Amino acid sequence: MDADPSRQVRVRFVTKLLSPLRAPPAAIAVPADLSRMGLSEIVNSLLAAAEPDHKQQPFDFLVDGELVRLPLQQFLLAKGISAERVLELEYVKAVAPRKQDEPCPHDDWVSAVDGSNPSFILTGCYDGLARLWKDAAVCTQILEGHSDAITSTRFINKGVETEGSLHVVTGSKDRSLRLYKFDTSASMDYPKWVGAYKIFRGHTSSVQSIAVDPSRDMLWAVEGSEEDGDAVSLKKRRMNSDSSGPEESQLEGSATSTLLGHTQCVTAVTWPEQQTIYSASWDHSVRQWDVQTVKETWNMFCGKALNCLDCGGEGSSLIAAGGSDPILRVWDPRKPGTLAPVFQFSSHSSWITACKWHPSSWFHLVSSSFDGKVMLWDLRTAV
Repeated sequence: MDADPSRQVRVRFVTKLLSPLRAPPAAIAVPADLSRMGLSEIVNSLLAAAEPDHKQQPFDFLVDGELVRLPLQQFLLAKGISAERVLELEYVKAVAPRKQDEPCPHDDWVSAVDGSNPSFILTGCYDGLARLWKDAAVCTQILEGHSDAITSTRFINKGVETEGSLHVVTGSKDRSLRLYKFDTSASMDYPKWVGAYKIFRGHTSSVQSIAVDPSRDMLWAVEGSEEDGDAVSLKKRRMNSDSSGPEESQLEGSATSTLLGHTQCVTAVTWPEQQTIYSASWDHSVRQWDVQTVKETWNMFCGKALNCLDCGGEGSSLIAAGGSDPILRVWDPRKPGTLAPVFQFSSHSSWITACKWHPSSWFHLVSSSFDGKVMLWDLRTAV
């Protein structure tokens, strides 16, 4: 039903933003057909009346923690909220779409990206090389050594420098993991070629995914492989090792544990807590593992082959996963007795290839798809 332009709704604007972005708390009557942009204009007018130097900016609006994405009257009808009461509208700064920066060219398909470091981006490519990009513009290091396409790249300790060096780990279709470290502050002619200081072997097929222990005194890398579909391996490496000689003299590492349970390719792993690992697989399952006991502690079957997995939300307790359909699903394993997703997002038009939670927001996550789109999601959006 279309909103009646003559109807009005009494609203009170509230916010957790600091002054001078606090509007007067008095209730006012606004047209019932207003949407987000119209509500933003009213809030900006109220702020400008109190502060003449106020600069116009867009806002988002929430009712009971849910984003308003419909005209007010339609939203109230959809949620069964009486239009007779004073509606409390919480406003927050809107997330503005970013403009695309200049691309960082590669010689082949880009197969892995890690942007967890504030100054650098780490990429992996089908040419068998990983690259470090400073400020998303200049390639400063090229990491060599793999004999096949790179499938996964990770900063260790989220890119925090250890003893003056930055540490990264890469996984490849050549069935190996390689550790690299380098000084990012030294002036040099870019790009500098860097060899690995540690190699891990053991898989019988492609390494598909890597996760790093969230603690800082030990590195654990976790990978899933295509043909070793039932295994997830743990590899242990102390960060204070000084082995940095040429590749020919490197000591090779081996797996300390293998987690058995999946029946097909393990496509993604994540390590949100020191004693807990989650893995996703083409066998349609997400599994939770206890690192100490090397036992499966929880599993969930979603009916689709899964390509990606990440943990986030409040307390990193929500699990997002995508795979062989256009739907990004979010589960809450804390809710006993149900395996139904708590959120589903279905705007993609093809299979989902990757998903990632925002590092500091409980509400936001991003996904990519074979439809060529990257989409940002907000859990508070009215569905």
